[in-house]
Amino acid sequence: MSRQLLLMALGPLLGLFILGIGNGFLTTLTTLRLDAAGASSLVIGWVSSAYFIGLGVGAMVNDRLLLAIGHIRAYGSFASLLAVSVLLQGMFADPVAWFALRLIAGWATVGVFLVIESWLLTAGDDRVRGRLLAMYMIVVFAAGAIGQLLFGLTRDMAPAEPFILIGLLASLSVLPMAIIPRVTPLLEKAEPLSPLRLITLTPTGVMGSFGSGIAVAAVYTLLPLYLQRSGVGGDRVGQLMALVVLGAMCLQYPVGRWSDRHDRQLVLIGLGGFCALICAGILLLPLPPWGLAALLFLLGGGVFSLYPVAVGHAADRAPAGALVRMSQGLLLINAIGATLSPSAIGPVMTLVGDGGLFWSLGALGVGLVAFFAWRRSVRPAPVPVAPFSPATPLSAAELAVTEEWVQGALEHEHVEDLSEAVPDVEVAEPLVGPPPPDEPHIVYYDDAAPAAPEADAGNVDERAAKDAGQERGATYG
Repeated sequence: MSRQLLLMALGPLLGLFILGIGNGFLTTLTTLRLDAAGASSLVIGWVSSAYFIGLGVGAMVNDRLLLAIGHIRAYGSFASLLAVSVLLQGMFADPVAWFALRLIAGWATVGVFLVIESWLLTAGDDRVRGRLLAMYMIVVFAAGAIGQLLFGLTRDMAPAEPFILIGLLASLSVLPMAIIPRVTPLLEKAEPLSPLRLITLTPTGVMGSFGSGIAVAAVYTLLPLYLQRSGVGGDRVGQLMALVVLGAMCLQYPVGRWSDRHDRQLVLIGLGGFCALICAGILLLPLPPWGLAALLFLLGGGVFSLYPVAVGHAADRAPAGALVRMSQGLLLINAIGATLSPSAIGPVMTLVGDGGLFWSLGALGVGLVAFFAWRRSVRPAPVPVAPFSPATPLSAAELAVTEEWVQGALEHEHVEDLSEAVPDVEVAEPLVGPPPPDEPHIVYYDDAAPAAPEADAGNVDERAAKDAGQERGATYG
């Protein structure tokens, strides 16, 4: 990865990191403040769902602003909108107002993600795309972890102060985007990309994003419940969940590098099978505490790597003008999967026990492997063209007209006089290597170029050498 590309990615990634620290504990803060105010579980659920509704709505319409005003100004707009919504939450403690504000916050947050993802997808090609998206996911997870630690420090603050802190971080995140980047990715003319065309264009990317949303939401929402019901203490639950996030951070870049060097469909097949094996190990093996911790670490790395590899695969298939809307569509599909996950896996846990979480995740992994393998059989990865290796040591500069070739041409054309057959070609002996400087040789000219005067014919090589020397001086001098 070039230094210039790293510098281009530094601004958006640093801005996302600053914003993500505050956004990392905003959801937890909102839930706990509503509970402390005496709100019912139904009210808390509706306010929490408003954020995800905003994510879905924003994923459908935010591309228009981005395509109209560009990456930097769009990021500034979304970050400012998020800051205003959070500051207003600190001013009004009414659940109805918070529903509207969380809706706006979800709209703005998915806009930030859209700007960052489209920036990275447009800036890099398929050789570095996996690593760029891996860095993006590492920043998201690291910011979320730091945000949870910061939440512990805000418990003794006045009621409005944590919201003010989050708003300040959201506003501050605009500075790296505005100051650091010297160039921004070129936004070509946007192509319309309907959901049906997105599915037709990259079924693997769509299914990978959808499956990733299901798996990630299940890990975040249902894994703590499984651990608590399995007899793990409260402090231990937090440590194991932190270990899952740590596994996601540590394995993102190796998996991204792997996907840059191999077919991403094969990487997705490997990740799906890997997650299924980890779930089978948790269910079937008698695990000591350290064994469970190790498998959860690996599970986090596998589950959280699905989305960036799926997005990278989709970007490899999409035309350049459709990258922004493709990223928007995959964000929406991922959000739909995350929304459906708890309601789909929860009944399985009720039916077969708490282990139903890993039975569901294992079945999801097997299903993804089968789908990706089928898609690979339907549309195999293109085979790179083998480099050309000449069968003989001759090249265009070493090719000479021999007497045998001329005689064969005369016999084929039934011409007896050599000057009639090839009047402008001088017969030469076969050459091996470049001709000696004092012997005549053939010089090839472009048909459109004017022929050199006869008086200057002897100076052709001298002029060519002089011109070549001037060109080298202008280029490398």
